[in-house]
Amino acid sequence: MKELTWPQRGRLWLRIGLRLLLWCAVLWAALRLGPPLISLFAPFLLAFFVAWGLSPLVRWLYERFHLPRQASTLGLLVLVFAALGALVWGLLSAAAGEIAELALDWQGMLASLQALVDDLGARFSRGIALLPDSLQTAVDTLTQRLFEWLETAIPRFLSAGMDYAAGVARSLPSFAVASIVFVMAAYFLTADFPRLRTAVADKLPRGPRIFCSQVKRAASVGFGGYIRSQLILSVGVFFILLGGLLLVRQPYFLLLALTLAVLDFIPIIGSGTVMVPWAVVDVVLGDYRHALGLMAVWGLVALFRRVAEPKILGDQTGLSPLLSLASVYVGMKLAGVPGMILGPVLCLVALNLVRSGVLDRSLTDLRLAGGDISAILRGGDQESEKAEKLGKDF
Repeated sequence: MKELTWPQRGRLWLRIGLRLLLWCAVLWAALRLGPPLISLFAPFLLAFFVAWGLSPLVRWLYERFHLPRQASTLGLLVLVFAALGALVWGLLSAAAGEIAELALDWQGMLASLQALVDDLGARFSRGIALLPDSLQTAVDTLTQRLFEWLETAIPRFLSAGMDYAAGVARSLPSFAVASIVFVMAAYFLTADFPRLRTAVADKLPRGPRIFCSQVKRAASVGFGGYIRSQLILSVGVFFILLGGLLLVRQPYFLLLALTLAVLDFIPIIGSGTVMVPWAVVDVVLGDYRHALGLMAVWGLVALFRRVAEPKILGDQTGLSPLLSLASVYVGMKLAGVPGMILGPVLCLVALNLVRSGVLDRSLTDLRLAGGDISAILRGGDQESEKAEKLGKDF
């Protein structure tokens, strides 16, 4: 590539600098203003996604049966909310039944837990007695510090839990109002979705309209595919846990399967953070059959994750397992658990934006800048070679 002239180089670096400033401003606005705006307009954002998802079905009902949009929208929303309500009610009823049974057997659970702690303490004491005196002193010191920490940590934990429960109770009226606003906004947006979309598109110039369309298409492919893949995996994990805990005759199997499936949905954490220590405790207590059953169930879950996740994630999103792992790790380092969840989604959106051609001009300018720098360096090397040759001739 030939070296650019100074006017061409100035225009090139000006374009690159302006684009860099624009992307930095967008990133700053998203990080600084995004969370409070999302929290403020959460009912309307959820209603928009509902309208976006139901709009094709409403259009099909209108084209096939000539149903008015208002009537079909109302009927679909009633069906969707009724189905979701029935599903949530069924799960909560089953979980509430097991929680009520657990509450009735609370004294027995406490007695079993106390017996478990006493048994573990006795085994620990017998193991400590076999150690040399110096190690026994060190272990006693560590144990004493652990109990001192627990004496202060447990009250703080209980106080934080009570404060959280009080905050949830205080937020119930606000949640009820937000739910009503969400339902009404979902109806209005779904009923008027084509008109609103046309009105917004007509207000935008052609360039921003094409850019927004490409961003929307990329985000829908990335986010929708990732959510679909994770839901499919979570449902599969839930049924594996449900069947496995039922086979090992574990009490409260439905509540435990639901809790472990939620843990398994969170990247990096997984259900093994509970099941593996649980199996270790069973081995210490001599309940080898239950420990073997728990490890078998966890092994099936891990095998299902390892085998099905790359296939399902690749089919739904097109993201390779290596990029998925890298995006999860980078998201975890930058934003913790939310970053672990959003990392693959943002990676997919970025890849789809690159594939859609939105960044073609920026990439072309970067290639021109790289070629210009390379040409300058080659020119500098040639001048040095000429100077060195003249010096030798002299």
